[in-house]
Amino acid sequence: MSNKVLYKSDSMENVSGEIEDLTKENIEQKKEQNSIDANPENVEQGLAKLVLTLIKLIKRLLEEQGVKRMESGSLSEQQIEDLGETFYKLDNKLEELKEEFKLEDEDLNLNLGPLGDLM
Repeated sequence: MSNKVLYKSDSMENVSGEIEDLTKENIEQKKEQNSIDANPENVEQGLAKLVLTLIKLIKRLLEEQGVKRMESGSLSEQQIEDLGETFYKLDNKLEELKEEFKLEDEDLNLNLGPLGDLM
């Protein structure tokens, strides 16, 4: 086994200082990514982002419940059609609102830290 020098430093303090600087930089980047901009000029967009995210989450849960009920046979053909039409209209409205507030699908995905992304 050969010994390789991957990093040469005059002292371990320099290495630990550099690691600490990198860690601080990563923390600052994460804060910027997850921070809420409370600027009065874009508070409307932030509120729209939150509301649309919640609507999208509830819609996903309702779709899953609808599929389970369809698979179990507890919905009539008319109820299945009504569900499909409702979700179609809701999708269209969500797209309109995302366009109006200049939001993308990625904007509606909240990072829950160690739990990962919401959607």
